[in-house]
Amino acid sequence: MVKLSALASIDSDATLRALRALGHASRLSAYRALVQAGPDGLAVGELRERLALPPATLSAHLNVLRAAGLVNDAREGRVIRVRADYAQMNALIGYLTENCCVGAPCGPETVCAPKPVRRRKPTA
Repeated sequence: MVKLSALASIDSDATLRALRALGHASRLSAYRALVQAGPDGLAVGELRERLALPPATLSAHLNVLRAAGLVNDAREGRVIRVRADYAQMNALIGYLTENCCVGAPCGPETVCAPKPVRRRKPTA
């Protein structure tokens, strides 16, 4: 179960570690799969099958994600279950967006980037 009572904090060094860890296609895919799996996470074998990676390769990628604080794992009998660390994920997102919109409150009505303009083709 994910504990949300202890909020994670993150600094620029931890942010750089996390972004480096996510800067590889296989690690990003693994992390996204774990986030999508929810608080129950995935067994390592199930994650390996979803990503079609060799066991040693997945293990190396998980070690990088673990060292960056993005995932954790627990042994459940003969199975190792890997889970995304949602508190760390939210801390990373918070760090990246803390000065969004120049400190003004952001909301659904706030536009941070202009929407592309679709131009109609002239009809004959």
